[in-house]
Amino acid sequence: MKGAMAVGLAASLAACTEAPQMGGQGGGNTLQRIRDAGTVKVGIAGEIPYGFTQGGEVTGESPEVAKAVFKALGVENVEATQVEFDQLIPALQASQYDMVAAGMAIIPKRCEQAQFSTVDYVTNTAFLVPQGNPQDVTSFEDIKEKGLGLAVLSGTIEQQVAQALNVGEIQTYGGQSEMLQALQAGRAYAGALTDISLRALLDQNPGVKFEVTEGFVPVVDGKEQIQAGGFVFRKGETELVNAFNEELTKLHDSGQWLEIVEPFGFTEDNLPPKDVTTEQLCSGE
Repeated sequence: MKGAMAVGLAASLAACTEAPQMGGQGGGNTLQRIRDAGTVKVGIAGEIPYGFTQGGEVTGESPEVAKAVFKALGVENVEATQVEFDQLIPALQASQYDMVAAGMAIIPKRCEQAQFSTVDYVTNTAFLVPQGNPQDVTSFEDIKEKGLGLAVLSGTIEQQVAQALNVGEIQTYGGQSEMLQALQAGRAYAGALTDISLRALLDQNPGVKFEVTEGFVPVVDGKEQIQAGGFVFRKGETELVNAFNEELTKLHDSGQWLEIVEPFGFTEDNLPPKDVTTEQLCSGE
């Protein structure tokens, strides 16, 4: 994002082979350990605007919200490790960090592997297409029916929706820049991500001849695939998750959350409705 809020989060782009000693899954009192250390380690994926590095600093919607939550919990320092999106949960399980702060959508498959916070935000899916959208693509069904190539990021909900709907040619990429390069080279017609992420990508690349389609909620087997993001913890970290949820809810209710996230393209429309819950999303209902 232009003028992104780099507010002093330390960017620790350490290799995943250098794991800190955090204990096993669900082991020990992680909340107390974090408080004693004054530092929490988080994982990000380098996806604008959710969590990325800029000028050597970590910023984005998720790290900034996490910083506010942990400050309320008495933890002043947030350090980040950047890995590819589909490696975020495996690296969390391997104790590379304490939590994922990457705008990760809450879906049943991920809930089997890790524990999610309360819903942080909701957003829509959209496509990045050539200016004028000459193929008039507005849905995954359009991509399938017209036999067009679709670019997605590996491990994202967009990839899973495209696979569930049997969209033909699905190309996976490790990051937004690689996906944009593929579209510019004509290897795929459209790129699928959240509408917020795609608008931010265009902001970062002025002059590219692409546009973002209107956001929508995909439907698979008659069920809406709601894009609701949250923070991710190892299973068994109940005390940490409960404390985090309490402070996150306060941010939502007080209006402070909106002040934090507005610079990253989020609006009041992205506040999670009360009837969209982590339990509901994890169950797939």
